[in-house]
Amino acid sequence: MIEAELKARVHAPEAVMRLLDKRAPARIEVYRDTYYDRPDGGLEKADEELRVRTVHSVDSTRTVLTFKSAAVDEDSGSKPEHETVVADADAAHAILRGLGHVEVIAFEKRCRNYEFEARGRRLLATLVRVPELDGTFLEVETLVDEDEAAAALDDIRTVLTDLGIGSEDLTRETYTGAVAAQRG
Repeated sequence: MIEAELKARVHAPEAVMRLLDKRAPARIEVYRDTYYDRPDGGLEKADEELRVRTVHSVDSTRTVLTFKSAAVDEDSGSKPEHETVVADADAAHAILRGLGHVEVIAFEKRCRNYEFEARGRRLLATLVRVPELDGTFLEVETLVDEDEAAAALDDIRTVLTDLGIGSEDLTRETYTGAVAAQRG
């Protein structure tokens, strides 16, 4: 499956939040993301990602292991994604280190998630604040077969327009790159 996703900088986060609140109840979560690579940086060079994400919500904590292959759509950066829940976060980190991977970067994302249907698709819209970065971001995504990626991205663009987000607000900047740059 392809994670068809667009990310934008949000200039009026309160207004976007009000519009999203009308579509679905918000799920407030804090993500603790740790990205791994091979010692030679081979995953980054291949435009691949390996991540352990621990998600804390009001009533639960869960951890997911994610591998993303190289982007299949250059404009959006949408990638094939393989993800699974893991029972023990410490064990997942130990396994990756034991396989020779090294931690590249870890950071926190404060997320307000909305799941809803639009244009016949199940979408996840996430308002994101990363404490180390200025501003608020909005990610809108859906999982589709590769041959549906272009149509799904068009549908996501329509939803973004409905939320007051224009094409000039879209960004391919990654949180990992922005946090690394901020840390110098």
